[in-house]
Amino acid sequence: MITVYHNARCKKSREGLELVKNSGKEYQIREYLKDPLSEEELGKLLDKLSFYPMQLIRTNEKIWKEEYKNKDLSDKELITVMVKNPKLIERPIVETPNTAVVGRPGSKIEDIL
Repeated sequence: MITVYHNARCKKSREGLELVKNSGKEYQIREYLKDPLSEEELGKLLDKLSFYPMQLIRTNEKIWKEEYKNKDLSDKELITVMVKNPKLIERPIVETPNTAVVGRPGSKIEDIL
């Protein structure tokens, strides 16, 4: 099963979801702003992405710039920050049973489908 971690207000996320829909493969949508990930779920997703937590953070978001930018946070603390502020998670993320990608550019999604 493919999971799309989706923010409906984001153009890139909508484009990524469209790529998955057009693949004809079975998928589910997780609107992670409405249904936030737990620290454990985010940790597993980071492992599949082969990312450090900082690589998944949207550093141009206002909340990042105002509250976290100049702090020296551990990876565990960064995961906690993303769980508390899911808007900071880069999007879209498409996860398959074996791997995951951040769909920027969309060709990364096509590569795992």
